[in-house]
Amino acid sequence: MAIGPRLDLRQSLQLVMTPQLQQAIKLLALNNMELEAYLGTELDSNPLLASSGSEDGGDAGEDFAAGDREGDGEGDGGDFEPATADVLMTGADANIDAPLDVDYASETFHHDGPTDTASYDGSGPAPDSGLSATGSTSGGETSDFDQFAAAEPSLLDFLLEQAGAVFDGVELVIARHVIDQIDEAGYLTVPLDDIADRLDADIAVVEAVLARVQMFEPTGVGARNLRECLMLQAREADRLDPAMQAMLDNLDILARGDKVTLRRLCGVDAEDLDDMIRELRRYNPKPGLRYGGERSQPVVPDIFVSRLASGGWGVELNTATLPRVLVDRGYYTELSHSSGRTPEAERAARNYLSECLISATWLVKALDQRARTIIKVTSELVRQQEAFFEHGVHHLKPLTLRNVAEAIGMHESTVSRVTSNKYLSCDRGLFELKYFFTAGIASSDGGEAVSGLAVKDRIARLIAAETANNILSDDRLVDVLNAEGFNIARRTVTKYREALGLGSSVARRRAKKLDG
Repeated sequence: MAIGPRLDLRQSLQLVMTPQLQQAIKLLALNNMELEAYLGTELDSNPLLASSGSEDGGDAGEDFAAGDREGDGEGDGGDFEPATADVLMTGADANIDAPLDVDYASETFHHDGPTDTASYDGSGPAPDSGLSATGSTSGGETSDFDQFAAAEPSLLDFLLEQAGAVFDGVELVIARHVIDQIDEAGYLTVPLDDIADRLDADIAVVEAVLARVQMFEPTGVGARNLRECLMLQAREADRLDPAMQAMLDNLDILARGDKVTLRRLCGVDAEDLDDMIRELRRYNPKPGLRYGGERSQPVVPDIFVSRLASGGWGVELNTATLPRVLVDRGYYTELSHSSGRTPEAERAARNYLSECLISATWLVKALDQRARTIIKVTSELVRQQEAFFEHGVHHLKPLTLRNVAEAIGMHESTVSRVTSNKYLSCDRGLFELKYFFTAGIASSDGGEAVSGLAVKDRIARLIAAETANNILSDDRLVDVLNAEGFNIARRTVTKYREALGLGSSVARRRAKKLDG
């Protein structure tokens, strides 16, 4: 076969990911806090975008609350239905973007829900019934006092501060090195011999410095093992008598729950031993964890689910943290007709403004699409898991992303993006949307399958009801669950029990024996 250049004709099929489609997909996966940061960046970079609270927004333009509600169609400017991510995926075209042809002079993005109507006073649930999809009327901003709180000092900073007030000279150098070797739990992680060799110091001096460091707050810091940590705390509480010392010297026997041997070793009766155990339970085995680490951030719900007075459940987006975005067409007109520019500068300015206008318009559309898609997915989720909202976790049903996707006519990947990293707040607490998607456990009597979370809840309640004389092994748990209609294997029970952080029957029997 001769080697040489030639022309080949090939036919292929590919999906064109337009920038608009990429933006819509990206926004769909963001939670409220991430979306707020993203909108802040867009507002800074696009002069034609403004929030409704800004002075340059003016009276012109089309605004959109990033979490506006999906209403019953009244006052929505016609039968306009924004394209979903699925529609954009299947109909995306790099050259033709028909969804841009929207009459922005109409009230497309205004009054698209029952709570936007003039007759609604903003109090109580939205005037809707069944599974309504209402939005939050709270558009104001509230102060988050957590952001003004000073960062908590770390354990290292706290100990160094105390060392500076107690030591000086060579002892301060040794104390700082000792403190550097204390882990976040408060334990000294290296032998004193290594510290002495590294600093070329006398081991007796290092031991004396450590003894004074162990008197710092929190009590028990600087210990080399659990026994020493508890001993320091017992000494601070003035409870380190010979009996307590003997018990601390035999923690392995205490862990086995062998009270008879402990009473003999400590030389106390049963009542005194129980009192010593109760005292020991009050001590902190990891005192350093009280300090350090980043300040925990509260989870902000993205969706609210509440019971409606007329029956059913109301689903609304949390718009309190999101600005209302508008396209300032008045500013666009003003900039387009500015005089004094050269023809080249005029063309460059018009091209730039056109790009900004298209970007702003698409952002408003993408935000509207995101809000409606989240409402649609969550409403179906609430409908399928209504028993959970009515009666609790033991009524949670098995559910997959495909079940929801097929019910609302969307792609499974779209549902996955909607439910990713978003939280739902209801009367029963705050839950991640992924929480409602669980595997099913078959019913032993041929009935409807139940959620794995419901089985976990039942296992937890069975173990919580145990007594010292009636500890349920995993085999007995299987028998009880099978008798209640759960077709479950022993290995599954063990896996669920360990996932709940519950010990084996032997460990629970020891704990009950110590409590007794």
